[in-house]
Amino acid sequence: MKDYKKISLEDGYHLVKTARRIVTDFLINGKRIVTEKKFQEDFSFKAGVFVTLNNQQGLRGCIGYPLPEKKLSDALDDAAIAAATEDPRFSPLRPEELDFITFEITILTPPVKIEVNEPKEFLSKIKVGKDGLIVKYRYNSGLLLPQVPIEYGWNEKEFLEHTCEKAGLPKDYWTKDGIEIKKFEGIIFKEKSPNGEVIQEKLSD
Repeated sequence: MKDYKKISLEDGYHLVKTARRIVTDFLINGKRIVTEKKFQEDFSFKAGVFVTLNNQQGLRGCIGYPLPEKKLSDALDDAAIAAATEDPRFSPLRPEELDFITFEITILTPPVKIEVNEPKEFLSKIKVGKDGLIVKYRYNSGLLLPQVPIEYGWNEKEFLEHTCEKAGLPKDYWTKDGIEIKKFEGIIFKEKSPNGEVIQEKLSD
């Protein structure tokens, strides 16, 4: 059994291509494939994971599990199908779209609560290009992956604001008493082109 600290590019390749196979078989045949025993053994450690689908226009679906509550092999299966068929922002993916979709897998490190004495300290305790964020306030919560602020060119304050909005909160709620903010890192593997070469994306040095 591996763990998230020892994930190689070869592992990333198998994760990405397995996610594509899972989605392809589900869309075409309506069935979940049974992944190989070695794949299940290699990725039997628990980890958070998100599956992101993109087309030429941008995001086409993204769903995952922020916490390491499932074996990675099982979480990947569920997240891949959900990203393709259950993202409420999009209609379900159609089989004919698969040749125009790139698959991206983000493995999450365990989230860590950011401890501060006053809210402005959050700005110095997160790093765009390294951290993803989870904002929680009472019954509301929202998550943004570490690659998102890079894609949109946000600074740390904007990243906090947009994560609050993702949680359904006003953007300035990161300054409110009682807010809980956690950070995590992401190990990202993605196809360079639909069904093409798999690379590991490095957000920062």
